[in-house]
Amino acid sequence: MPVKRRDLGNYALASVVFALTPNFLRSPFPFGQALLVDSGRLNRRLSALAQFSSSADGTTRLAYSDEDLAAREWLTDILHKLGTEVSVDLGGNLLAYRPGSDPSAPPIMLGSHIDSVPAGGSFDGQVGSMGALEVLATLSDAKHMTRHPIEFVIWANEEGGKTGSRAIAGEVTETELDIVTASGLTIEEGTRRLGGDLTRLADARRQPNSLTAYLELHIEQGFVLDRSNIDIGVVEGIVGIKRWTVTVNGFANHAGTTPMDQRQDALVTSARIIDVVNQIALETPGRQVATVGRIEIDPGAPNVIPGHVTFSLEIRDLEMVKIDLIFKQIQAEAERIATDLGTEVTLEQFYESRAAPTDQRLRNVIEAECGRLGLSSIRMPSGAGHDAQSVALLAPVGMIFVPSHDGISHSPLEFTSPEQVTAGANVLLKTLLTLDEEIL
Repeated sequence: MPVKRRDLGNYALASVVFALTPNFLRSPFPFGQALLVDSGRLNRRLSALAQFSSSADGTTRLAYSDEDLAAREWLTDILHKLGTEVSVDLGGNLLAYRPGSDPSAPPIMLGSHIDSVPAGGSFDGQVGSMGALEVLATLSDAKHMTRHPIEFVIWANEEGGKTGSRAIAGEVTETELDIVTASGLTIEEGTRRLGGDLTRLADARRQPNSLTAYLELHIEQGFVLDRSNIDIGVVEGIVGIKRWTVTVNGFANHAGTTPMDQRQDALVTSARIIDVVNQIALETPGRQVATVGRIEIDPGAPNVIPGHVTFSLEIRDLEMVKIDLIFKQIQAEAERIATDLGTEVTLEQFYESRAAPTDQRLRNVIEAECGRLGLSSIRMPSGAGHDAQSVALLAPVGMIFVPSHDGISHSPLEFTSPEQVTAGANVLLKTLLTLDEEIL
């Protein structure tokens, strides 16, 4: 598959200029502005991380799995060599602490996640994790002391519901602890395996004043940047997500002997509701999306009219009010359809992730640093959920997107070029330095 590569123009020139700058001039520049990340080291570590996988094609590193533990051990060794203080919190999050010159300043946090979906890609979460690690390494190489302490984080079980980040925000409930994850372990079992303990939910929560800000680098997981040939996405906010289980009860009967006009077919009802979900999401003005991604049919035999169907409903938007509006329309139509067809329908919510706007000051800094590096940028929403939306309950958050080739994600075909990864890491570094010295 041919891969489109970016001409980064001024960014490449800046790298050359930096390479030719005498060592004694690099670190003492105001606010460390001469610093740039080591592209080779960054991308080598990204490739090394991809080797911790149970599948040869793409990456399968499920939360709480042997591969997850092995990758964390590898990271812990690197973090120790960088002189950081490494720990695991009650939510199972891997943390590394780098002191700052002002002991009273709360840390600026950087990081992402390293767990993947089954048969996923090698860039989702991993670019942000290795980007943040490279920022630490760059500061260490230059012996650059920031005013704020830096806290590096690898979030636990992002793909299974953002458990680690939601734990520090006080959003995890006791009912979630028994949920079985893709690794086969419950969330409670998996967290213990990582070194955490979610039976102490109250203690897992962090105070709002414990962080100055949170920055996360991530691949876009969409095609806006790639198709527009834009280097960096400055994230305006992360969509809220609500999910429901829709249950339709009809009457299972013989498929050959029951006349068509006397059936109570749960699957026909479900099919019409699913079509309505699509229509309402399409016809309502705005950027909302609604998806039915899972369906179960009972009894599931070719010669039996389905009597019981359950399916998922997910709605996403930047405004929680908009999600509720879309849901109410879908619910009303679902109840009307079920009544017309002699069936019953219930919609029970089982998940909520609140929408989170990013901090305006952080957006401005990210955008300005893109300009200084000669990188094009655009402000955009995130259609995918991220750990940053939980951290937003505790501190200002900023997110930096880099392109996903052809908009592909959660797939072995997921790809972001080394140049794009490096560009994003440099924006992360520069944003951190400016926030540290000028803004926060």
